[in-house]
Amino acid sequence: MITTDFAPGAPCMLDLGVPDVPTAAAFYGAVLGWDYEPMGETGTEGVEGGMFRKDGKMVAGLGKLTEEGARPAWMIYYSVTDADATTRAVERGGGTVRVPPMDLEQWGRMAQYSDPLGGQFAVWQPRESKGVDLVDEPGSLSWTELYTSDAAAAKEFYGSVFDWRYSDMELPGGGGTYSLITPAGQPEERMHGGLMQVDEGALAPAGGRPYWHPVFNVTDCDAAVAEVNGNGGSVQMGPADAEGVGRMAVCLDPHRADFVVLTPARS
Repeated sequence: MITTDFAPGAPCMLDLGVPDVPTAAAFYGAVLGWDYEPMGETGTEGVEGGMFRKDGKMVAGLGKLTEEGARPAWMIYYSVTDADATTRAVERGGGTVRVPPMDLEQWGRMAQYSDPLGGQFAVWQPRESKGVDLVDEPGSLSWTELYTSDAAAAKEFYGSVFDWRYSDMELPGGGGTYSLITPAGQPEERMHGGLMQVDEGALAPAGGRPYWHPVFNVTDCDAAVAEVNGNGGSVQMGPADAEGVGRMAVCLDPHRADFVVLTPARS
């Protein structure tokens, strides 16, 4: 599970880049019950982004895409103690630095990367801000997941960068191997995500490259899917029940940024 003490190597923040901020704000408000708080004065023409809140607690960021050729997507940030040292580890492992370490005022220090196969991710070195305020509750991040063309290479790379520990499980029906991720030095109940090797078709949302996506906790998966379909999004898979996990669906927002909604199984 993800918690807000954000151990090194655990997901701590996420933001969405899209070409149309108001459309995305309205969509996620309907699907996840989020309130959008723009930067600057509310209603200011040309506002480029802001924060999503759930019950007053910050759950994600939202911004307008500025990188030429970039696809609308969620970016997941992992907590680190030293963004500069992590950058060196990324480079040693064959990854690419997309945004070099930079300070965001007093809040923290961030950097963005691509892994050797093209999967994009980011890190956050906290100062006054550790990350989001709410996780693992309805309307917030509860899991992160990497779809990749080479699971063994991904495990080696991310293990060298974050020192993650992995435990493999076979998916039912010959669905392949799913590797569960736990931050270094943490017990298994602190698992925060997984990675799996998928075929070319599953990588289509990212143009054939590996990609990370967030899993959001919802109280009613079917109701969330109805809101996805009713507000300009679409559903790639589900809703379907996964034994021991819950009821889930893989969704696309109106800009085709992918995410998962999950109603966890009762323990």
